Amino acid sequence: MPERRATIHSYRLFGESAQLADVMHCEAIDERSARYGWELAPHRHGDLHQILLVRSGGGVARLEERACALGPLSLVNVPPGDVHGFSFEPGTEGHVATLTREMLDEILSSAPQLRRVLSQAFVIVADETMYLLVAQIWREYVGHAAARALVLRGLCATLLGCVARAVSQDAGAGLDPPSSDLLHRFEKLLETHFPEHWKVGDYARALAVTPTHLSRVTRALAGASASRMIDARVMREARRNLAYTDQSVTTIAYALGYSDPAYFSRVFARSAGVPPRDFRKRLTTHSAS
Repeated sequence: MPERRATIHSYRLFGESAQLADVMHCEAIDERSARYGWELAPHRHGDLHQILLVRSGGGVARLEERACALGPLSLVNVPPGDVHGFSFEPGTEGHVATLTREMLDEILSSAPQLRRVLSQAFVIVADETMYLLVAQIWREYVGHAAARALVLRGLCATLLGCVARAVSQDAGAGLDPPSSDLLHRFEKLLETHFPEHWKVGDYARALAVTPTHLSRVTRALAGASASRMIDARVMREARRNLAYTDQSVTTIAYALGYSDPAYFSRVFARSAGVPPRDFRKRLTTHSAS
């Protein structure tokens, strides 16, 4: 069971609140994790995308509610906002590349169809190209040679492309770029306004489209209606808070915009299959077994 706290901590880099002072950040796994006893507690980064590659050693990555084993050549993709934590074997080696949302948007502006692939947290086995790219990113980051920022942007773009290709060879097949852009803008608004219980019509007005068109696009590209995506985002935040904080069900309900905690519990039960308290109890039981 993940350690529960009063809130889910949000950092720039783990344990830090300062903005990135560079175009991106790259560090060795042991540089930070050794300081914390090789345990990085569950946390999230609101505006940072991270790719971690294990060169040797291993451990466990906790990605939202999943525990994923790590070994040599494991590559972990962590999009902005996803709760994650790591338990590394002492002496584990590798690197973590951290990109700002602005850099990510710049890289994906010419390939919006890849955004959906990279917006999921996952673990894959890195191939030789990914391994060499991460190593080169590390050398460029610490080397401070001429044209460093330009080279880093190019290397990071290539790494993201290789990762997206490995996860889904046909990720971009048949996607209409304007529709992809609309979906991206909807998802960004959703991250901001889901606690306020905006309806589909609220998002459609903000995006200057009709509710019907918005739902048509989300069904085509995301496989779900806009209203279902809204509900899913609220429930995902509820599960996060139940798993990673010690807040009461009532506190979580109010924080997510529900004026009636009993109604929140019924909505959660329809989504998760069990009431909030049973969901939390189940996580504790599974962790102890």
